[in-house]
Amino acid sequence: VQLQASGGGLVQPGESLRLSCTSSARFFGDNALGWYRQAPGKQRELVAAITTSGAPNYFVEAVKGRFTISRDNTKKIMWLQMNNLKPEDTAVYYCNVPADLRPWGQGTQVTVSS
Repeated sequence: VQLQASGGGLVQPGESLRLSCTSSARFFGDNALGWYRQAPGKQRELVAAITTSGAPNYFVEAVKGRFTISRDNTKKIMWLQMNNLKPEDTAVYYCNVPADLRPWGQGTQVTVSS
Protein backbone atom coordinates (compact mmCIF):
# COMPACT_ATOMS: atom_id res chain seq x y z
CA VAL A 1 0.00 0.00 0.00
CA GLN A 2 1.50 3.30 -1.02
CA LEU A 3 -0.67 5.62 1.06
CA GLN A 4 -1.90 4.64 4.50
CA ALA A 5 -4.50 6.49 6.53
CA SER A 6 -4.65 6.31 10.32
CA GLY A 7 -6.03 8.13 13.32
CA GLY A 8 -9.69 7.25 13.18
CA GLY A 9 -11.82 6.31 16.13
CA LEU A 10 -15.12 6.62 17.92
CA VAL A 11 -16.03 10.13 19.03
CA GLN A 12 -19.11 11.98 20.12
CA PRO A 13 -20.76 14.70 18.04
CA GLY A 14 -18.91 17.98 18.38
CA GLU A 15 -15.56 16.38 19.10
CA SER A 16 -12.44 16.42 16.94
CA LEU A 17 -10.08 13.96 15.31
CA ARG A 18 -6.92 14.34 13.30
CA LEU A 19 -6.24 11.80 10.60
CA SER A 20 -2.80 11.13 9.19
CA CYS A 21 -1.77 9.83 5.79
CA THR A 22 1.73 8.47 5.47
CA SER A 23 3.71 7.13 2.58
CA SER A 24 7.18 5.96 1.75
CA ALA A 25 6.60 6.47 -1.96
CA ARG A 26 8.80 8.81 -3.94
CA PHE A 27 5.77 10.36 -5.59
CA PHE A 28 4.38 11.80 -2.36
CA GLY A 29 5.78 15.29 -2.75
CA ASP A 30 5.16 15.45 -6.48
CA ASN A 31 1.39 15.18 -6.44
CA ALA A 32 -1.67 16.92 -5.16
CA LEU A 33 -3.28 14.69 -2.55
CA GLY A 34 -6.76 14.18 -1.26
CA TRP A 35 -8.80 12.70 1.54
CA TYR A 36 -11.74 10.54 0.60
CA ARG A 37 -14.47 8.87 2.61
CA GLN A 38 -16.98 6.13 2.07
CA ALA A 39 -20.00 5.78 4.27
CA PRO A 40 -21.98 2.53 4.42
CA GLY A 41 -24.08 2.14 1.32
CA LYS A 42 -22.64 5.22 -0.36
CA GLN A 43 -20.04 5.88 -3.00
CA ARG A 44 -16.60 7.02 -2.03
CA GLU A 45 -16.30 10.79 -2.24
CA LEU A 46 -13.48 13.28 -2.24
CA VAL A 47 -13.62 15.24 1.00
CA ALA A 48 -10.64 17.57 0.75
CA ALA A 49 -7.64 18.13 -1.47
CA ILE A 50 -4.33 19.92 -1.21
CA THR A 51 -1.80 21.05 -3.80
CA THR A 52 1.80 19.89 -3.93
CA SER A 53 2.87 23.10 -2.21
CA GLY A 54 0.40 22.70 0.62
CA ALA A 55 -2.47 24.94 -0.41
CA PRO A 56 -5.92 23.48 0.27
CA ASN A 57 -7.89 23.62 -2.97
CA TYR A 58 -11.05 21.64 -2.37
CA PHE A 59 -13.51 20.83 0.41
CA VAL A 60 -16.80 19.10 -0.10
CA GLU A 61 -19.59 21.43 0.97
CA ALA A 62 -20.56 19.31 3.96
CA VAL A 63 -17.21 19.81 5.70
CA LYS A 64 -16.41 23.42 4.85
CA GLY A 65 -15.51 25.38 7.94
CA ARG A 66 -15.01 22.22 10.00
CA PHE A 67 -12.18 20.31 8.31
CA THR A 68 -8.71 21.50 7.41
CA ILE A 69 -6.07 19.76 5.34
CA SER A 70 -2.31 20.11 5.52
CA ARG A 71 0.85 18.28 4.54
CA ASP A 72 4.57 18.04 5.22
CA ASN A 73 6.40 16.78 2.15
CA THR A 74 9.71 16.33 3.97
CA LYS A 75 8.06 13.91 6.37
CA LYS A 76 5.76 12.47 3.70
CA ILE A 77 2.68 12.97 5.78
CA MET A 78 -0.69 14.62 5.24
CA TRP A 79 -3.30 15.45 7.84
CA LEU A 80 -7.01 15.99 7.99
CA GLN A 81 -8.10 17.94 11.04
CA MET A 82 -11.77 17.30 11.64
CA ASN A 83 -13.58 19.54 14.08
CA ASN A 84 -17.18 19.67 15.22
CA LEU A 85 -17.75 16.17 13.94
CA LYS A 86 -21.26 15.12 13.05
CA PRO A 87 -22.85 11.66 12.80
CA GLU A 88 -22.97 12.08 9.03
CA ASP A 89 -19.16 12.21 9.01
CA THR A 90 -19.13 8.55 9.95
CA ALA A 91 -17.25 6.70 7.24
CA VAL A 92 -14.03 4.98 6.35
CA TYR A 93 -11.51 7.64 5.38
CA TYR A 94 -8.79 7.13 2.79
CA CYS A 95 -6.05 9.16 1.21
CA ASN A 96 -4.97 9.05 -2.41
CA VAL A 97 -3.77 10.99 -5.41
CA PRO A 98 -6.85 12.49 -7.08
CA ALA A 99 -5.23 12.89 -10.49
CA ASP A 100 -3.75 9.41 -10.54
CA LEU A 101 -5.51 7.10 -8.14
CA ARG A 102 -3.33 4.44 -6.54
CA PRO A 103 -4.50 1.16 -5.04
CA TRP A 104 -6.69 1.94 -2.06
CA GLY A 105 -5.40 1.18 1.38
CA GLN A 106 -7.55 -0.13 4.23
CA GLY A 107 -8.53 3.33 5.32
CA THR A 108 -9.33 4.37 8.86
CA GLN A 109 -12.78 4.17 10.43
CA VAL A 110 -14.31 7.31 11.86
CA THR A 111 -17.48 6.83 13.86
CA VAL A 112 -19.36 9.79 15.28
CA SER A 113 -22.03 8.72 17.69
CA SER A 114 -23.45 9.67 21.03
